[in-house]
Amino acid sequence: MINGKRVLGLITARAGSKGLPGKNIRPLCGKPLIVWSVEQALSCPYIDGVVVSTDGEDIAAVARRAGAHVPFLRPAELADDAAKSIDVILHAVDHLAGTGSYYDIVTLLEPTSPLREGKDITGALERLATNDDIRSIVSVSEAEASHPSFLFSIESGCLRPVLDSQPNGVRRQDVEGRYYFIEGSIYASTVDALREFKGFHHAYTAAWVVERYKSIEIDELCDAIMAESLMSARLRGELK
Repeated sequence: MINGKRVLGLITARAGSKGLPGKNIRPLCGKPLIVWSVEQALSCPYIDGVVVSTDGEDIAAVARRAGAHVPFLRPAELADDAAKSIDVILHAVDHLAGTGSYYDIVTLLEPTSPLREGKDITGALERLATNDDIRSIVSVSEAEASHPSFLFSIESGCLRPVLDSQPNGVRRQDVEGRYYFIEGSIYASTVDALREFKGFHHAYTAAWVVERYKSIEIDELCDAIMAESLMSARLRGELK
């Protein structure tokens, strides 16, 4: 709880991954992938309940052993490729409310972003709960190689700069402006705002900036290989 508001840590883990089958329980540095998110949620002092929404019995079993609550299996219509994240989130919130567990804030932690840290969740929730001008917060990383100054389109087979004023041979340290992308490791919002805006990003959304290496999202085998290497480096103290 923070500022009198109950916080739900929600981890969504669908069983039917196509890019990397079984990814949510695939080992990462000796732990099933989903366990990293469960442990990070449990380490946050403001989260009152850690719940996993899944349609997979094997995922549910792993999550329960790690200390998460799995009070239901997600219905099939919310576990296919067409299911919207907001519907999955509100289904969990409403199911819990039906059992007498009410929450004011939802923190969505997708298991495919295991490189976040508990301190990121804690910091993001503090910013959200102590600022009356914001109703949600999402984690972002600074765009460097993907800065507009380095982007091109292809027209009739030829490269065309995205920016009309884009110079040739621009150096990274010389680009103007700082840009950020939503990197997906932390989403948090009041429940009221989720119902109103049907998502986390709107005019009242703040940013929580994380290191670029944390932005790895595991969708394919190459992502899992990179995440394994980065997590290993962090466990050795080489990354902060």
